[in-house]
Amino acid sequence: MIARRDFLALAAAAPLSAAEPNAIALDPAPQFDLSPHLYMQFMEPLGITDSSVEAAWDYDADDWRKDFVDIVRDLSPNVIRFGGLFSRFYHWREGVGPAANRPAMRNYVWGGKETNRVGTREFVDLCRRAGAEPLYCVNFLSDGEQRYRNTPEGNRTGDAREAADWVSYANDPDHPDRKRHGSPAPFRIQLWQLGNETSYGAATFNKDDAIAHTIEFAKAMKQRDPSIRLIGWGDRGRDGKLWAPDLLARAGEHLDYVAIHMMGQSPKRPDTILKGMRYQRDPERAWQELLELSANIETRVTELEQSIASFDKRIGIAITEGHLSLTPHNANPILSEWLSAAYHARTFNIYQRHGARVKISTAADFQGNRWTVNAVTLPTPRGTSYLMPVASIARLFRRHSGTQHIAVKSAPPGLDIAASRTAGKLFLHVANLEYRKAVEATFAVAGQPVQSGRVFEIAPEDLRQYVNQDQPNVFAPRESPLTPTWRFPAGSVTAIELDLSPQGARE
Repeated sequence: MIARRDFLALAAAAPLSAAEPNAIALDPAPQFDLSPHLYMQFMEPLGITDSSVEAAWDYDADDWRKDFVDIVRDLSPNVIRFGGLFSRFYHWREGVGPAANRPAMRNYVWGGKETNRVGTREFVDLCRRAGAEPLYCVNFLSDGEQRYRNTPEGNRTGDAREAADWVSYANDPDHPDRKRHGSPAPFRIQLWQLGNETSYGAATFNKDDAIAHTIEFAKAMKQRDPSIRLIGWGDRGRDGKLWAPDLLARAGEHLDYVAIHMMGQSPKRPDTILKGMRYQRDPERAWQELLELSANIETRVTELEQSIASFDKRIGIAITEGHLSLTPHNANPILSEWLSAAYHARTFNIYQRHGARVKISTAADFQGNRWTVNAVTLPTPRGTSYLMPVASIARLFRRHSGTQHIAVKSAPPGLDIAASRTAGKLFLHVANLEYRKAVEATFAVAGQPVQSGRVFEIAPEDLRQYVNQDQPNVFAPRESPLTPTWRFPAGSVTAIELDLSPQGARE
């Protein structure tokens, strides 16, 4: 640890304009509170496409796989969402009660069948073990898809009463069925999303019908438990316009969040190398293309913010799905390499910088044994689960993050930074977007000296470094004491904790 007298020289009580040109200049005044739900994970049963939920269950132990539970605890998501397209044909009652009595169901989107061995109780149990809040997508009249009303297996559409009954089952302290099923205490599920991707495609609801049903479902569900928080759908419809403004104008009093999804971040260059294995011919260009794609995240979030700016500020933005959409579909190998790091780190930083409105966000699907867009890879039929690069960054930022956003007034070119604080400690999330060049920086905090600091850094020497079951911990961060001038290696992702002086901590 460097001496306190040396650290006091890092940031004197001088105006930020007097900071050195290569200083990371911080204004420690809190700008807004950060949501505790910025590092969500998204779980969906994916049938034969990616074994996902079934691959995470140990049928010998009749429990979640221990290696999966261990890695989820390590990742420490603050929310886990269950649903996705699966929610369009999911009947929650098929996933409660004795496991032997639960019927298998066809997975209409992803192929194959699901056993329903993981139901409400099991999912909530995983969330509690990981310290995460559960979030369920309800069957929102199949998002308007009529094909689910008449399937060979019967009507798979769920109405407002079915959703409200689920709220009662989960949250009513005296619900007899839940008690009979072995859970005497309520699950206290507070977060619920009404449907999933309701505006996408030609088969789903039109906007007016979706808003009308949003009001219907919200009233029915909140009648059972007024304390729950509801997420309505606000992304683009078939006309290319966001639903969010009309949704909030008509149904805003019933909602707590408006949702969009951040997929579709696919290459725009006609000669892109982000297809298949092409990136291996020119990894530096691939790095630059991924940075170009990350700019789309800022554009979309800003657009949604502006569209709802005049509505109740208590209504937050919920980005309940999001990942890079590269080919082959959801399985591009670049996502297991550190080449994808700058995109993911910058995405997390964008969400934090927009945290006055963005309250729930994710940058990956959760777990599976084949897709590379997942946060956690499960070797099957057995092995040790490991974190993909996106999850290693989420873990790093999640562990070293404050409760209030603060401003970064200036920084050396090449660094993308989001900053926060909790009492007398400042937190920096720093991505060096330079592919070849290290960036040096000092630190200046307006009006307050710094007494010490720690660095938690992921900085592979080769940006082609990859993670797999043979080297599951290759992206573990390295901890070091902070020095007055810090050198951020090319392509590195870093979390920094700065301790303010006792006087500054009290202010």
